[in-house]
Order: sequence, then C-alpha cells, then structure tokens
Amino acid sequence: QAQLVESGGGLVVPGGSLRLSCAVSGISFRAYTMGWYRQTPGNQRELVANITNVGTTHHKESVRGRFTISRDSNSNRVYLEMDNLKPEDTGVYYCNARSAVAEYWGQGTRVTVAT
Repeated sequence: QAQLVESGGGLVVPGGSLRLSCAVSGISFRAYTMGWYRQTPGNQRELVANITNVGTTHHKESVRGRFTISRDSNSNRVYLEMDNLKPEDTGVYYCNARSAVAEYWGQGTRVTVAT
C-alpha cells in the first residue's frame, strides 16, 4: 500500500526558507516521477516542481531560482527546498508520485508566508 507522508510545512516570514520532505513507502520509488503540488482555497492543485526517475527536474516559472526539488533513492524521500518565500507561495503542498499506470498523493502540509 502506497504511503506518501509530507512534513516541514509551517509559518514563515517573507524572505524566509522552508524545506519540505516527503517520505515514500509501499511503491517502487525509483520507478516514479515525484512532484510537489500546491493548492490554495478555491483553486485547483498546481504543479510546483517535479523530478523524473533519472533526475530531470522542472520548476514552475514563478518559483524558478527560489525552489529546488530533489530526491534521494537511498531513503525514498523527495524534498522541496524553498528559499526567499513570498506570500503568494502560501498554500497546502502535496507530494505526488506518478508512473504510467498509477498515481498517489500525500495528505498535504500547509505553508503560510506572512508577517
């Protein structure tokens, strides 16, 4: 049974940093593209960044240069390093695992950027 468990969210002031972590179990981690999505009230989840099983990354334009996605196949974790956070980065961040035949989601971790 697939489990994706996010951690690392919280309240941070503008300009601050957070590191999100997603622990993955129950699936063959190396076979999946891993991603981080963000959802705000009244909006659909949007892709923030993803990383393929061979390490190719994509970052949403608005976070490029500030956020960095990475993965560790030894610990089955995916990370999102978020620097220079802005109020518009506020939302619930979800970890996603996707292959050609399956997709899984974590429960989400809330990030609030405010003074």
